[in-house]
Amino acid sequence: MTTPTREQERAPSARDGAAQRERTSSDRTWTIREIADEFGVTHRTVRHYEDLGLISPERRGTTRVYHRRDRTRLNLILRGKRLGFPLEEIRTIIDLYDRPRGKASQLEYVLGQIDERREDLEQRRRDIEDALSELGEFERRCREDLDRLG
Repeated sequence: MTTPTREQERAPSARDGAAQRERTSSDRTWTIREIADEFGVTHRTVRHYEDLGLISPERRGTTRVYHRRDRTRLNLILRGKRLGFPLEEIRTIIDLYDRPRGKASQLEYVLGQIDERREDLEQRRRDIEDALSELGEFERRCREDLDRLG
């Protein structure tokens, strides 16, 4: 077996490089501008979610420093908003990540919320279809009355 030279001992291995990249990517931080730009929201929106306690960036003086956790939470907040969940429901879902059962309890809760949201949207669709049908019938009668007058 050969003994490594001093340069080989000091040279980082591929494994060391991967570990360093992993550490670097997990240590990555973002400014409020970077976060807002990435997610297509205003700084005010980001600060609003902070004021509500949905995200909690580190403070360095007057500068907000966002970590991966804040970025993930903001992504979940915005996804929840797109799906029509109120902020308090979003808070409950996100906070489940911090509980011991974490992801499993979050997914169980979310599935229940999805069922409720789906039922609500399906009822709205039925209401819209009924309204369109009534509107069509009213339009038909108006056209008949107009034809009789003309």
